[in-house]
Amino acid sequence: MDLGERPDPVGPDGWVTVTVKAAALNHHDVWTLRGVGISADRLPIVLGCDAAGLDPDGHEVIIHSVIGDPDAGGGDETLDPRRSLLSERHDGTFAQKVAVPRRNLVPKPAALSFEEAACLPTAYLTAYRMLFAKSGLEPGATVLVQGAGGGVATALILLGRAGGYRVWVTSRSEEKRARALELGADQAFASGSRLPERVDAVFETVGQATWAHSLRALRPGGRIVVSGATSGAAPPAELNRVFFLQLSVVGSTMGSRDQLARLATFLEQTGVRPRIDRSLPLVQARDGFAAMVSGDLFGKVVFTR
Repeated sequence: MDLGERPDPVGPDGWVTVTVKAAALNHHDVWTLRGVGISADRLPIVLGCDAAGLDPDGHEVIIHSVIGDPDAGGGDETLDPRRSLLSERHDGTFAQKVAVPRRNLVPKPAALSFEEAACLPTAYLTAYRMLFAKSGLEPGATVLVQGAGGGVATALILLGRAGGYRVWVTSRSEEKRARALELGADQAFASGSRLPERVDAVFETVGQATWAHSLRALRPGGRIVVSGATSGAAPPAELNRVFFLQLSVVGSTMGSRDQLARLATFLEQTGVRPRIDRSLPLVQARDGFAAMVSGDLFGKVVFTR
C-alpha cells in the first residue's frame, strides 16, 4: 500500500466527481490488500468503498458504493450479476476526489457529520438490510450478534436496539462485551457460551469460528443471516441440525441505494449515530489498517483530509 499522487478521476457519461470529506475503512479493503477479489491487471487502484463529501454543485452527499444496474437485478443493484464495489473495478474513496455514477449519490442529512455519514454505505447499510429486510422478525424479537467490536456488529447493536429488538452479543474480549452493553446490547456473553434461551435469529459476520455456536443458539425455525466470514468461509454445515430444526440460512450483501437513503433518514429520526473508534488523517491510513488487522477496534476507522 502506497501513498501518492493520482490524476483527477474522470468517469464515463452519467458519472460525477465528488470531493471526499471523510472515508471509512472496511474489511473489504484489507482483503483487497491480500489479493482477494482483485487481479493484478487492475493495479494500481485506489482503495476505499465508503465516503461522504460534496458533489459538483456543493451539495453534501453520501456515496453508495455498489456499482450496478438495478434493472439487471430485478430492481436491486446488489443482485446485478455484474455488480462491483468501488475499489474493485473503479478507483475508490481513499482520495481527495472520487468518480461515481450520479444515481449513487444520497443526500446527507445535516444532522450527520461527514465522518458519521462515511460509516454508512458498507457496515451500517449491511446491518440495516440484515435487521430489517432479511431477518423476517418483528420488533421485540431476540437476536444474537456474533463478534462484538467489528463495524457491522457494532451497527447491528445500535440499529437493532433503536428498532426495538432485544440484542444479545458475544465476544472473546471482556472489554468489548462491556462496550457492547454500553452501546445498548441487553446481554453480552463470552464467545461460545451457553445462552439463557434460544434466539430468533443470529447475525453472522465471523463465520467458521462461531458457526457451530450460531446453529446451536437458534430456536426451531430460526434464521441465520450471514454477511461475512472473517474467520473462514468453510465451517461444517451440520445439515442434520439445519433440516431437523427447520433452520434457515440467508445471505445478505450490502444494500440498495434506496435502503441507504432510508438508513440515513432512520439515523436522523432516531438520533442513533455510528460508533467511531478513531478518526485519522488519510496520510496515516496505514495505522488504521494495522488496527483493523490486529482486531484492536470497537467501531469504525474513519479517514479525513
